[in-house]
Amino acid sequence: MKAINLFLFFILCTALCSRAQQPDHKKVYTSDIDHFWQAYDSIATTTDTLKQVAMMQRIYVDQGTPGLKAFMKARDYNAELWVKLIHRYPRFWKSIRSNTLSVKGQVPAINKSIDNLIKLYPQAKPAKMYFTVGGLRSGGTTTDDMVLIGTEIATADEHTDASELNDWLKNVFKNQRGANLVALNVHEYVHTQQKMSDAELLLAQTIKEGSADFIAELATKIPNNSAYMAYGRAHEQELKDQFRIEMFSTSTRNWLYNGSDNPHPDLGYFMGYVICKAYYQHQTDKKKAVKDILELNYGDEKQVEDFLERSQYYQQPINKQELIDNFEKLQPVVISLSPDINNKKDVSASLTELTVNFSEPMAKGYSISLGEGGKEHFPLSGVIGFSEDKRSFKVKMALQPGKIYDFIITGRSFSSQAGYPLKSYTIHFETR
Repeated sequence: MKAINLFLFFILCTALCSRAQQPDHKKVYTSDIDHFWQAYDSIATTTDTLKQVAMMQRIYVDQGTPGLKAFMKARDYNAELWVKLIHRYPRFWKSIRSNTLSVKGQVPAINKSIDNLIKLYPQAKPAKMYFTVGGLRSGGTTTDDMVLIGTEIATADEHTDASELNDWLKNVFKNQRGANLVALNVHEYVHTQQKMSDAELLLAQTIKEGSADFIAELATKIPNNSAYMAYGRAHEQELKDQFRIEMFSTSTRNWLYNGSDNPHPDLGYFMGYVICKAYYQHQTDKKKAVKDILELNYGDEKQVEDFLERSQYYQQPINKQELIDNFEKLQPVVISLSPDINNKKDVSASLTELTVNFSEPMAKGYSISLGEGGKEHFPLSGVIGFSEDKRSFKVKMALQPGKIYDFIITGRSFSSQAGYPLKSYTIHFETR
């Protein structure tokens, strides 16, 4: 009898050890969503802010998945921030709750699409997808082998109450469709398979984003019907011609991450998608075509240019230098300063305002960066803004005698009304 009991005990221990040693093959995690709403409901039971923060920490953060921890680190989230956002945007949180909870019903479709992706690309690296509730700063990102989804943004749509939110989020929500949720998240999964090299050329950045859309479409077997795709299909020739002018620049203003100031944002995703689709269609070996797309080195300009040529998307020959030269001719420039202090060594420390004059009327955005001297040599104390004709821009200065100052007027947000970025202009001077 003792021998039988010992044998059964041995079998049980072996089974338990075997189970403990089995790798976690789960791909999609949604428990953070449930924990967030549990914390949300608990916060409503008290008006004590310190207790609310403690509840958010204990119920949401402390029970969080590795994905939530990584998202918090990447976007600087914490329990105190979530409590502030819940108080600041009550209508938004009430309206988004059901959308976030519906994600769990999409998990089988996401898993099936990832399985399809692995069939298309057997070399795929394992990755895990974490649906979290973020702090309204990102709809999704990747880090190492994790896809991190901010479900409060990713599941929002035109029906979400965005009345309390900023223009960027309003525009994002207006252009999102719930039916695209699976494709959106497979898109992010595709990014975990791509080379992490930095892409500077607009062409490289658009192919990197558009390829994720194209491969996601192959994996989901559902056409991408996002707003930028619908607009792109209806205006493809017009976009194709305009993109040709700008593709060898480093300016993304007209094409990517421009949801706050463009009625048709992120059309670069569409351009990258159609270039990748053209490449795929022109290859006999489709599995190799997928491999080529996923393994493209976006930091290698020659490789990106060769990919464009082999896609045959543009039938006419591409003269890169000619396109660069023509693009530069379209860029607005700084033509003068009032007063003219650049490169002067006897500027009065009593000067409190400076006007920057442009070659043509500008759009509403502006961007000013630190110069080589850094913050210590930055002279600006504020912004007055554009003149009525948008041909000049005035700033406030706070100067000290006998000091060197520098800063840069950049094309990151300064652009012409046609959307071409300003040529960066460095201002350097010394006070007497």
